[in-house]
Amino acid sequence: MNKADLIELIANKTGTSKRQAEDCLDMAISAITKSVAKGEKVTLVGFGTFQRRERKARKGRDPRTGAEINIPAKKVPAFSAGKQFKGTVNKK
Repeated sequence: MNKADLIELIANKTGTSKRQAEDCLDMAISAITKSVAKGEKVTLVGFGTFQRRERKARKGRDPRTGAEINIPAKKVPAFSAGKQFKGTVNKK
């Protein structure tokens, strides 16, 4: 499923236009993105938690030359699936 499929599903389930469904989805994604970027944790009960994690600086290797390089520390987005989501995925 891609974004267009999700928009169509939301529009059909809610009885709204595709444009309204797309606006709602875009607003939700934007709100989650902005909150995580600020370092806030976003928890959707039954679905999961979005948060920002810190990666430490480390040493790596250039695959072409084999030379050792320094990889700087950075912040990355992370998602942890909730118990209900995991349970639904694991049903046979």
